[in-house]
Amino acid sequence: MESRMKNPAVLLPGVMKPIQEINAQAATAGVPESVVQLVHMRSSQINGCTVCVAYGLQGLRKAGESDERIVMIAAWRESPLFTGAERAALDLAEHATRLADRPDPVPDAVWDEAARHFDDKQLAGIVLTIAMTNMFNRINATTRQIPGNWG
Repeated sequence: MESRMKNPAVLLPGVMKPIQEINAQAATAGVPESVVQLVHMRSSQINGCTVCVAYGLQGLRKAGESDERIVMIAAWRESPLFTGAERAALDLAEHATRLADRPDPVPDAVWDEAARHFDDKQLAGIVLTIAMTNMFNRINATTRQIPGNWG
C-alpha cells in the first residue's frame, strides 16, 4: 500500500499548532493516561486507521498497558479486564465515533454512565480526545497514510 499524498500536516504545517494546542488542553483534564489511550485506540480501530492504531499501540505501552488488555480492547464488552470507568469511556468513544449508526448517536444512558465516573472537565477531555482521534482517523484513512512515514 502506498500513501495517496504526503501527510496534510506536512503540506499545510500551520494546522499543527492549533491541533497540538487542543490536544494539550485535553491532556489537562485529569483523565488517566490509560483511559485516554484506550479511547484513542478504540476509535481508531472502529475507523480502520492503521496509523492511529500503530500510534495508539505505542501510547498504550507507554501508559503501562499489558499486551492482554491491549488485545482485548476490540472485545472490551466481553472482557473482565476493564474497570467500570474504562468501560464507560470506551462506550462513549464507540458511540461518539459511530454517529451515523443510530438516530440518537449518544444516548443519555451512555452519557450518564460516563458522567458517573468522570466530572465535567474530564468528560470534556475525553470528548475532545475522541473528536481529535476521529479527525486524525479520517485524514489518515482518506490519504492512506502509512505508519512511520509522515512525509
